[in-house]
Amino acid sequence: MKLLVIGSQDAVLGFDLVGVRGRIVTTAKELNQALDAALADREVGIVLVTEDVADLARQRVDMLRVRSTVPLVVEIPGPGGPHPDRPPLSEVIRRTIGVKI
Repeated sequence: MKLLVIGSQDAVLGFDLVGVRGRIVTTAKELNQALDAALADREVGIVLVTEDVADLARQRVDMLRVRSTVPLVVEIPGPGGPHPDRPPLSEVIRRTIGVKI
């Protein structure tokens, strides 16, 4: 299984230095296209999405983080660091399906 990063140019280039391929996105449309391609690629096992880019399609990214098992969608801090007001995954799950973890 392969790892794929979707994010800003800085994040994607950083991961590229260690051999992880990625897609640079700057719009919600590009993010949705990158997510569609990743979900359709059977070789991709984990998709890393930077927080700043995830904000472009927040509802879809949150849904995929909770419901997608293969590939596993994981949100990571961008080059600027983590968002201080970002709710943890457990809160997203509680709001989405009503289960407290």
